[in-house]
Amino acid sequence: MITRCYLEITNICNLDCLFCPKTTREKRALTPAEFDLLTDKLRGKVKFLYFHLMGEPLLHRHLPEFITMAREKGFIPVLTTNGTLLSRAGAVMDARPYKMQVSLHSHEGNGKENLEQYVGEVMRFAVEAVSKGIIMVLRLWNQGGYDKENERLLDIVAEYVPRPWGVCNGGWKPSENIFIEYGRMFEWPEGEKPENGEEESFCYALRNQIGVLVDGTVVPCCLDSAGVLNLGNLFDQSLDEVLASPRARAIYDGFTKRKAVEPLCRRCGYAALIK
Repeated sequence: MITRCYLEITNICNLDCLFCPKTTREKRALTPAEFDLLTDKLRGKVKFLYFHLMGEPLLHRHLPEFITMAREKGFIPVLTTNGTLLSRAGAVMDARPYKMQVSLHSHEGNGKENLEQYVGEVMRFAVEAVSKGIIMVLRLWNQGGYDKENERLLDIVAEYVPRPWGVCNGGWKPSENIFIEYGRMFEWPEGEKPENGEEESFCYALRNQIGVLVDGTVVPCCLDSAGVLNLGNLFDQSLDEVLASPRARAIYDGFTKRKAVEPLCRRCGYAALIK
């Protein structure tokens, strides 16, 4: 079973983050019928269903329905959001996703003002959500980049969940089921970034993760935002057929031999490079 699938329910976003590669793909959102079809194709083959690849999932008016449908089909639903729309996401909370990940670094990455208002809305939602059993992960994936607001941001979080906090996996655990997670700001593998050359490389793409774009295109991982590594289309094929395609097998077998066979993979900073 594949551990996680990043299912892009929409590629439309309400922000313009400096660290995001954006997408030139046609803007669209999955219909309920399309979501039903795609999740039927993934049912029994994927454990965690992440409602994100590009786009902001809270913009989708059918998101609560999608979360409920996913759980009924045996998936564990997870949301990743920029957090700007949480004040109107009560129905999403009531649908009870397993976990919600809020990219707090999106605030500084957009040059926004009113940090106190933004974090306050996130924290009011988070406190209520954890009371209903939802895990909340507040992400600061901006180390070495847009991280000047971080200390003030943490002070605002502490107004809602007072210090001292526990330590967890290099981050903080302000309260039960609220986590603060750090990560370095990374460069997406698209564009003109130099390739890693002949260095040994390994990735879990197609082993424990895949992505499905809003038009049904299957990609190896969540960093292929443009669908460069098109492995097939889940609207027209089964997942087994897609994963058995020559291109998918070459990527999988290449990483088994510690080799990235695709140029996009050779430009990826997230691949675990084996020296």
